[in-house]
Amino acid sequence: MADELNKPPYNKVLNFPKLKDVEGKEITEGETCDWETLSSKRGAELESFYSQLLRSLSTEKGMLGQIFTKSQNKIQDPSKLLKVIDLINREEWNLMGADIKGKIYEGLLEKNAMDSSGSSGAGQYFTPRSLIKAIVACVKPKPSKTIADPACGTGGFFLAAYDWIVENNSLDREEKAFLKNETFYGNEIVANTRRMCLMNMYLHNIGEIDGESLINPNDALIADNGQRFDYILANPPFGKKSSMVSTNDEGEVEKQELSYNRQDFWESSSNKQLNFLQHIKTMLKINGEAAVVLPDNVLFEGGAGEEVRKQLLKTAELHTILRLPTGIFYAPGVKANVLFFDNKPASKEAWTKDIWIYDYRTNIHHTPKKRVMTMGHLDEFIQLYNSDNRNKRKETWNEETGEGRWRKYTYDEVISRDKTSLDIFWLKDQSLTDLDNLPDPDILANEIIENIESGLESFRSIAKELED
Repeated sequence: MADELNKPPYNKVLNFPKLKDVEGKEITEGETCDWETLSSKRGAELESFYSQLLRSLSTEKGMLGQIFTKSQNKIQDPSKLLKVIDLINREEWNLMGADIKGKIYEGLLEKNAMDSSGSSGAGQYFTPRSLIKAIVACVKPKPSKTIADPACGTGGFFLAAYDWIVENNSLDREEKAFLKNETFYGNEIVANTRRMCLMNMYLHNIGEIDGESLINPNDALIADNGQRFDYILANPPFGKKSSMVSTNDEGEVEKQELSYNRQDFWESSSNKQLNFLQHIKTMLKINGEAAVVLPDNVLFEGGAGEEVRKQLLKTAELHTILRLPTGIFYAPGVKANVLFFDNKPASKEAWTKDIWIYDYRTNIHHTPKKRVMTMGHLDEFIQLYNSDNRNKRKETWNEETGEGRWRKYTYDEVISRDKTSLDIFWLKDQSLTDLDNLPDPDILANEIIENIESGLESFRSIAKELED
């Protein structure tokens, strides 16, 4: 695509470096690291040049260098590499619509997540796109506003927000330029995931290939850099503890828990979801809006968790919780929720008045491959959320029957609960009472597997703490 931009009708004059040595110094008489030179190579020379090209481009500044950071040649057969290059040469990529390129790449990302599911694979970085689109449809981001994600993964929230803004507004030239270059800001510490995110954004027409990277490689939790945003949309990484692996003087590997000592946090904790929640509150402008995917433990955990919940209820307006079903994430055994809240100025009175909870977990059965959750499954929630006028929400819960997934709890009701727990549910689990209407065997089997795997993960974390 960059090679195409250097030719008519674009004539962008992008400059590409010469090959660099292992120390990152440009070889004066070396060949240029561009597509034209690469596609002219054959055999062992092609494989050698491609590996050198990747290393050389990874040291460049801006988005281009970030896309190639820590990239590796995994195609060892030169004939297969040549076949890939020939396939790419057949398309005119810049003439292809951003929506088509984006769908191709998003499809590859989802396949990658599906093939490497689990806590150590790409599955932990891939948020279901149906969920992301539903969240964005509730928040309804406006043009010329900033959107951030401090753990942005492959950029799903950015792309859904971009599509929403384009499809629901008639943008003028200034608004289009702002959307392309100034709307989005993210952090992603995993180099491979950050590269996928940058490529994903560029294919969706966000940012410039020769411009500055929109995704920061640093740990967002280390410090507050002072930037404030209109919207925060995020799904912080799963896993409870923040830790750092190091080697001691005896050559032994040690794992140390990280507690971020920040003055702007209400509580110091090694629970990274609690830290992300506090950091997101800090990142918001006054009256800024947030939608954050968080695991169940954030809703009921005592100690630091209780204090964080109390402070959030006081200093922000936590108005909505969406309880998510299991079986929608590629990482197994995940029980998560979406918290929607608005930041507010300082006040003596608590800003949270009513918390509306939509239970889309009880008696709901999904799997990541066969029974996939679509955006249509969340249509009722989007309508009940009523983003245009939240004051006119109406409960579907019926006190007499005990049915209805949409229910309101007052601030006083929540604050009086043990540990100020937000882990609230009221619907009866039909599988426990109605043996004639049990879920299908494949759903039951998947639920058993998820429960076992979730239990194993809990035991592993306990074992690690005992070892430390």
